[in-house]
Amino acid sequence: MPIREKLIAKANAHNMKLVLPEGNDPRVVKAAVKILAQGIAKQVIVLGTADELDKACATAGLKDRPFLVEDPRKSPRLEAYAAKFVEMRAKRKKEVSFDQAVEAMANRLFFGCMMTTDKSVDGMVAGSIASTPDMLRSAFTVIGTAPGIKTGSSCFVMDLKTPTISGDETLLYADCGVNPNPDAEMLVDIAIATSQTYRALLGLQPKIAFLSFSTKGSATHEILDKIIKATELTKQRIAAEKLDILVDGELQGDAALVPSVAASKSPDSPLKGAANILIFPDLNAGNICYKITERLAGAAAYGPILQGLAKPVNDLSRGCSDDDIVGVAAITICQAIG
Repeated sequence: MPIREKLIAKANAHNMKLVLPEGNDPRVVKAAVKILAQGIAKQVIVLGTADELDKACATAGLKDRPFLVEDPRKSPRLEAYAAKFVEMRAKRKKEVSFDQAVEAMANRLFFGCMMTTDKSVDGMVAGSIASTPDMLRSAFTVIGTAPGIKTGSSCFVMDLKTPTISGDETLLYADCGVNPNPDAEMLVDIAIATSQTYRALLGLQPKIAFLSFSTKGSATHEILDKIIKATELTKQRIAAEKLDILVDGELQGDAALVPSVAASKSPDSPLKGAANILIFPDLNAGNICYKITERLAGAAAYGPILQGLAKPVNDLSRGCSDDDIVGVAAITICQAIG
């Protein structure tokens, strides 16, 4: 079964709420209708002015609006959100005036993120119009990272056309969208956050491979040092927190994914060539690999899925379709379910 169908089935079993901030986009209002029709969320709130929603729905050909609509600038929540924002910034030793906070909360992305923090909704999906930097800024400013995680990151959910030799139909690639050149400690956070995403989406044991051009010392170079260190630090963290996760590195791609190659190159690896999470040393490698997997191997790529945040918020490609928004919504709801 494709991962999308599994996620929708999981979301159907829970009474969750979602906010879509970009009500000025016809794709978003079409997606909102589909999300409700498919039972992915029981309530969808679309942010925007009355005029924006009228134009978007007309362009999308929608006559009925089963979703709720809220205009941040006219919302009865606005002043309370502004007061909360002042308090939040003060705790981080970053002072803002109440008027500045009101203006910040009038921004639909900031408003949507605040809705997740006060549990008005369980998650947010945006980015069909907004840029990724704007998405990240709102999420990290308002929501922040989850306990135990210092580095926010992203992953791509790769729904494979052909399963791996070990039988996995879905792999997670990280980080492919946020951190250009993470150090060893950041890679640990990326690995742990990706394992949490994998568990939330698939409910299976995460098996993490830190990828490299070397397998277990087959080559030596200073750029390998952070991968080796990250692997060891991750193992220590897993042991300390008693997490049900397998991890190994440094591994070449074939040693991570092909049991026969693993038996030859890394016979003592706990992964046995059956990794389901691939951690890349930098953004170059991760972004290149996910696009090659998508374009040459025919995999469906969902993401970038933001992770390591205290609440689930996800970004969209500005070239997305309404069906892409529906898929990311299902992932977001499953992250909220945990």
